[in-house]
Amino acid sequence: MNLQQIEDEALHLPKDERVQLVRRLVLSLESPSEEELRSDWLLEAQRRAEELDSGSVQAVPGKDVMKKARALIK
Repeated sequence: MNLQQIEDEALHLPKDERVQLVRRLVLSLESPSEEELRSDWLLEAQRRAEELDSGSVQAVPGKDVMKKARALIK
């Protein structure tokens, strides 16, 4: 099936189904690919490691983070 055939089929869908299709297509354009996510997380991990290595930030023990998180949700 080529693009023209898909378009013709889509235009014959009921309005609510066309709306749903448009939403899904738009979301598919806005969502990053798995490769983009992996690359973004790698860059973030590298940035955080550099901050720790340089001393510009200090690590917080996990138990302290969890204690604070639990206090926030009470």
